[in-house]
Amino acid sequence: MSGLPSEASDGGGRYPGFSSLAQAGHWDQATAAVVQARLGPPPDVRFFTPAEEAAARALLDMLLNQQEEPKVPVLNMVDARLAAEESDGWHYADMPPDGAAWRASLAALDDEARSLADCPFALLDKEQQGRLLQGICDLRQEPWHGLPADRVWSLWTRYACTAFYSHPLAWDEIGFAGPAYPRGYKNLGVDKLEPFEVRDVRADADPTHGADR
Repeated sequence: MSGLPSEASDGGGRYPGFSSLAQAGHWDQATAAVVQARLGPPPDVRFFTPAEEAAARALLDMLLNQQEEPKVPVLNMVDARLAAEESDGWHYADMPPDGAAWRASLAALDDEARSLADCPFALLDKEQQGRLLQGICDLRQEPWHGLPADRVWSLWTRYACTAFYSHPLAWDEIGFAGPAYPRGYKNLGVDKLEPFEVRDVRADADPTHGADR
């Protein structure tokens, strides 16, 4: 498993001392190679134009609340998918194909930002960006710049979450130990932990966690 670091983070504070990469010795070579590739330098941006890249980076950081380093390189991962035309294999009938939908929605995002503050979305402050995005989310099925707002929101969040939660830094944040193959799991059941898993300290601090409400 050479090349895989022994740890990535502290579990975001919720899983003290936990690191998904500490389990690398239990993965087969093919699995380790896939994970290792995600930890290397992110791929160069090939799909987005510079203006689209700036808007998309700010958008993805806001959607995922990635404001500080280390960050999962979600922008680069989304760009790589779009450049390779690796979609989910479908798109809504009332939306363009994903690549075209990303370009159209990012242009609309910049247009709306300019109408509010005479600058592109990436140059708005975080509070302005948040309000603008919340406004789009609140539209639900209404049209937004000629696109269904809920479909645009689905496009952005699907790509953002797929990229983010494929990365070991995100695994540490949610206490996920990474691929189970070939070791598997033996302690099956609600609230059952494997020896290598760490309990969520936030849940332990909340006596109502898991209780019926």
